[in-house]
Amino acid sequence: MSSPSLPSPISVLFVCLGNICRSTMAEGVFQSIAKAAPYTDLVAEIDSCGTGGYHTGDDPDDRTMATLEKHGITGYEHAARKVNASDLDRFDYVFAMDRANLGDLQRIQQRKPGSKAKVMLFGEYSGTGKPEVISDPYYGGQQGFEKAYEQAVRFSENFLRDVFPDVEAEL
Repeated sequence: MSSPSLPSPISVLFVCLGNICRSTMAEGVFQSIAKAAPYTDLVAEIDSCGTGGYHTGDDPDDRTMATLEKHGITGYEHAARKVNASDLDRFDYVFAMDRANLGDLQRIQQRKPGSKAKVMLFGEYSGTGKPEVISDPYYGGQQGFEKAYEQAVRFSENFLRDVFPDVEAEL
């Protein structure tokens, strides 16, 4: 008797403005969830970037790292980078953190017809029936980073359940 085949692995890119707060938070959270059962081996590549190159080469914001570590996500490393048009061919899903980032990504995609990426607002997976944005916590206090973390967890779990609806039953 053969076992059911697993779906093909996907690749996911998270995008915000500077790639040091929201997109890195989402990447770190998503990595931790995707590494664990039942999603192990179902996500081939996870990355993040920014629509602006302001922080290229920088580590994630200390508050992002502290929030991830507070919630048990350790060992996450990333150097900020700017989105490249080739990312739309490299990744299956490209998630914008807010509507301005989404608009920037859609303009890039318009210049790259036929790209494989599904470009959308990450908050389409809010689970509330209404899209949410992840507001930039950079100029605010710790509560903004906590909210971004909570949203990243919720959106990631909803997305993975949506993309792999039969995985839990198979494993």
